[in-house]
Amino acid sequence: MADGLLTERTDKRHWRTLPVAVRIAVLYLGARVVTTGFLLLAASLSGVGSRFGPGAGIGDLMVGWDAQWYWFTAVNGYPVTLPLTGTGAVAENQWAFMPVYAYLSAALGTVFGSWGTAAVVISLVAGYLACLVFYRMLRPAGSQHPGGPQPALDQQTATWAVVFFASAPLAAMFQVGYAESLFLLWLFLALLLVQRRRYGWLYLLVPLMGFTRPGVLAFALFLGLFGISRWIRRRVEPLRGREIVHIVALGGLSVVVGFAWQVIAGVVTGDTGAYLATELAWRRNWLTGADSAFVPFDGFLRGAAFWFGSWGWGVGTGYVVLAASVIGVAALLIFEPHVRRLGLELRLWIASYLGYLLVVFFPQSSIFRLLLPISPLWGAAAMPRSLIWRVGVLAACLLGQWWWIYNMYALGNTYWQIP
Repeated sequence: MADGLLTERTDKRHWRTLPVAVRIAVLYLGARVVTTGFLLLAASLSGVGSRFGPGAGIGDLMVGWDAQWYWFTAVNGYPVTLPLTGTGAVAENQWAFMPVYAYLSAALGTVFGSWGTAAVVISLVAGYLACLVFYRMLRPAGSQHPGGPQPALDQQTATWAVVFFASAPLAAMFQVGYAESLFLLWLFLALLLVQRRRYGWLYLLVPLMGFTRPGVLAFALFLGLFGISRWIRRRVEPLRGREIVHIVALGGLSVVVGFAWQVIAGVVTGDTGAYLATELAWRRNWLTGADSAFVPFDGFLRGAAFWFGSWGWGVGTGYVVLAASVIGVAALLIFEPHVRRLGLELRLWIASYLGYLLVVFFPQSSIFRLLLPISPLWGAAAMPRSLIWRVGVLAACLLGQWWWIYNMYALGNTYWQIP
């Protein structure tokens, strides 16, 4: 018995002395094995009513849905003339998909001989690196800045947070042809640099984020709120002129990059509203007679009316629930003790991104995928030290992951089963 206890303790000690990159790699690969099993099962369950049909393979699932749009973009580029529907409205087209992931996959595809293989490899590698950076975000830096509100989770808690992140309900994004995994890598690197007050590389990361997928305007809002908080707290943490210049310049760059794709689409097509009209084309799948012009907050207001009306709960109830949800999320970010321990920077980012979604997005089945950038909240979920709690959260993650994969890939036969 003593030998057994000694061996167990030695194994634990050996695990903890492994380099962080190795430990994260082992956990990440384990999570990917589970997800691969789910995808294989989903492929075997794909039937006549599914988008993928009977006899689908795991490869079909990995390059399905929006991955087809990224591939089509890489092969055909962006249209000079916007395609139109039979009613004369702008149809779905490539302008809704940013170029970095599509063309990076095409470039690497020359090595692998396949765009799809390259796209999945990029997602896999970016997902691992995002896990590694996520761990670093939750651990204290070697020399923290004076008064800096960084999270300082212990090694075990940060590791559990990574396990939740790598096994989350949307973890399939780490191994399919979507840009989310790559965007999370750029985002986590950017947040880590802000945490550590190292701004130089952000001048590269902001454009990479902006041209990988939409969301960089949320980062502009985050930098604005971050700058205001630093000014308020300048007696606790000195705010030097050089930092002010960086924060203002990076905020301006984020705004410029955030609107650049709209300008590029307008110049290429000759239609200044090309990008927004393209994005709104997807909304017409849910709303008949949707407006052709973008109006801030209109998407969520229409979404509340659409979904609660569909469920028979009444439009008024939808608006009340929407307002209560906004207030509840704000209270969570401000008062919940575990969330507060994430640090001011991560909380400001989460608030900024959710505010951005509230302004621009129409809530539909893709909302689960679009919530991936608030993944730092897994750090809060890992803080309770009860093993029962942590195993329970992990089990919920895996159940949610299977539910999502089953509905979006094995079924995919109705309007709310679209990733």
